Parts: sequence; structure tokens; C-alpha cells
Amino acid sequence: MSEVPLNALGLLPSLQQALADADLVDATPVQAAAIPAALAGRDVLALAPTGSGKTLAYVLPLLQQIEIRFEASGRRLTPGRRPTQALVLVPTRELALQVGETLRDLSAHIQAPLRWGCVFGGVSINTQMLGLRGGADIVVATPGRLLDLIEHNALSLDGVQTLVLDEADRLLDKGFEDELNRVLALLPARRQHLLCSATFEPAIEALAARLLTDPVRIDLSASTVSVPDIHQRAIQVDAAQRSPLLRHLIKHEGWRQVLVFVATRHACDMVAAKLVKHGFRAAAFHADASQGARREVLRAFKAGELQVVVATDLAARGLHVEALPAVVNFDLPRSPDDHIHRIGRTARAGHSGVAISFVNADTEAHFRLIEKRQGLRVPREQLPGFEMTQTEPTQPPPLRNPLTDPDGTGGIKGKRKSKKDKLREAALKP
Repeated sequence: MSEVPLNALGLLPSLQQALADADLVDATPVQAAAIPAALAGRDVLALAPTGSGKTLAYVLPLLQQIEIRFEASGRRLTPGRRPTQALVLVPTRELALQVGETLRDLSAHIQAPLRWGCVFGGVSINTQMLGLRGGADIVVATPGRLLDLIEHNALSLDGVQTLVLDEADRLLDKGFEDELNRVLALLPARRQHLLCSATFEPAIEALAARLLTDPVRIDLSASTVSVPDIHQRAIQVDAAQRSPLLRHLIKHEGWRQVLVFVATRHACDMVAAKLVKHGFRAAAFHADASQGARREVLRAFKAGELQVVVATDLAARGLHVEALPAVVNFDLPRSPDDHIHRIGRTARAGHSGVAISFVNADTEAHFRLIEKRQGLRVPREQLPGFEMTQTEPTQPPPLRNPLTDPDGTGGIKGKRKSKKDKLREAALKP
């Protein structure tokens, strides 16, 4: 696909200048397809992998629509409380902050005196209520905190003209589905929809059929967009040797920065502490830390003050670090889809990167499943001094029960029913 300049997509001169100042010249495939459609008022369903530029693909049209309405009003502000014109729903605080940063950087160049809010849980609601006191043209929110603010009369959705669902697949998880439906019920019947997702699931298709009217569909498979930029490696190593191997790789691969994924919050703290003990500038990033502490870790990482961030899957979506060279799966993710999101933190915005997964005898079968879902085979490596000595699993894989595991997924997250799902099904039975 030939490159399309961003200034050829029908954007206003002020936004073109903002992009030029940020050294953004060529549109990514999802931007080239989504921006003109969104500017024309069409509904859009964009299925594209992480790092493909989806945030910019909807932020630019939102800003342009507000700028055009401001000019059409004779450059007069609406008296009283400013109505919310666009709502961006996201599943995590980190993604909300990333979208907020993009809005902040680009809105400085438009003529309309934009007011926007970025709201999420885990911090005081009072501060967010004060920030929304005069209204906001664009609100970026996680569903739960948005509903809390509406219940406190801090926000109204009556004037929303465009709804964005970013990471729509996550917003359709059981934990968000009820909240999402409550938000949708509060919105005006007539509105534009922009749905973005990195993975395709039947639930996305069902939601699109329910919400979208004659949408422009953009389907960019991971195999055609992100995989060529990410060099995947699988290193066989005993579980006890993973920490020494990680330190060896950081020293000898010349990574200026690396994001390391682990399975639990406890492991996050432990691995980060060991790195610090050996002289690395490292920090942990997980949900037990306060929002302020997490924000400071991200700031320091993006500024280059930290070389290593050890994170749970909280960082698998919504975290953007410019030209991050490497991702390491210290622990494999439970879900193959989470693997795609994890490695998508590198090789973003046209850069290349490497994604390394540590594999041992106990996790080999699971990594094969991850490979199968991606449609590829990653050669196994062993590094001198870290050769794997355990060649057989410590425990044999459990026999599949056709009643509890009819699909043979082995209990993989995303396929196995959770306790909450089972309770809901039981409640619906006559």
C-alpha cells in the first residue's frame, strides 16, 4: 500500500500544521482510510492492531468537527455550561491518559477554545467534578467513572454527536458490558460512531450491527501491518534462570529501554527489585500502585529516566512509548490476544522492535497455542550459559473434560467461562 500524506486527507490547515510540528507526515493505513470517512460523518469500524495509529485516526476528526462548528457559529461560545459534543470511551486509565495527551498536543493549534476532560477511577472524583464544572467539548472516560459523574450531575450526554469506542473488544468484556449498555442508553439516538479494536471477535460484529449505520469497515490484519516490524524470539530457559537471563539480555542487546511483562503484581515487584539491586534503572507498574505513582513511572519511562519497566497486563493496552525497542515476556500471557497487545507496545508508528518470550518445559504447550493463533512458528533458541536443563513438564497437562472444556481450549482466558459468567447463566435459568 502506497503512503498517503496526512495533509492530503482533508484536514484543516491548523491541524496540518500541528502534525507537521510533530514530524508526522505520512498517514498509517488505518488513518488514511478512517479520517476521510469520519470527516464525512460516516460511521467507522476500524479493526487494526496496536501501534497502527488508531488514536490519531479519530482524534483528528473530532477536533476538526469542533473547529468547523465553532467557525459556523460565528466564533461565538455557547453561553452557560458547555455541552459535550464527543465522548471517547476507553477501558483503562492508561489509555485515557494517552488519548488525553494527544488531545492536549493537537488542540493547542486550533482556533476553537477547546475544553476537554479525561476521567477515570482510582482518583478523587471531586477533582474531576471541578474540572467539568463548566462543561467539556470532548470527554475521554472509563465507563464506571463516567456513570459516577453522571449520577453526581457533573456531566450530561444529551449533546453528544460522536461516540468513540476505543479498544471496543475490551469494552465488551463481561466486566464492562453492563456499564457500556447503561452509557449507550443515555446518549442521543442520532449520533456518529467510531469503533476501534485491535482484535476481531463475534461480539464486535454484534455491537457493530446494533450501533452502526452503513459503516466504513477497515480491516487490517496483524499479519499485514504489525508482524513485519516485530522480530519475535523464543528463548528456552529454566524458570529459575529467567532473572539472570533478563539482566544478560539488557546488557548485551544494547536496549536503551525495555518493557518486561510478568503474570502477577507480586512478580512485578520482585523482578523490578532484583533489577534495581543489580544497578538497573527499573520500576514496577501494576494496579496496586496509586494512580500518581503509575503516572510518574510512565512519565519517567517516556522521558528516558527509566531503562526498564516491569509490568502486568495493565500495560498491554494503551501504553505508548516512542520507538520502544524491546518487549520481553518474562511470563507468558494467559490469552493469545494479550500476547498480540503486549508485543504491540514495540514497533509502533513505523519503527521496528523485538519481542522476546521466555519459554520452558511447563509453558511450551501454551506458547504453541499462542503461535497457532498468530499463524506463525517462532524458532526456539538457547543462549550459552542459560541452557534449559528441564526438558519435561513438572506436571502432565490435565486430561480434557468434554463437559467442562468442549472446545479443547485448555482453560485459556477468553474461552473459559469465568465464575461471574457461570453465576449469570445460573441466574437466567428458569
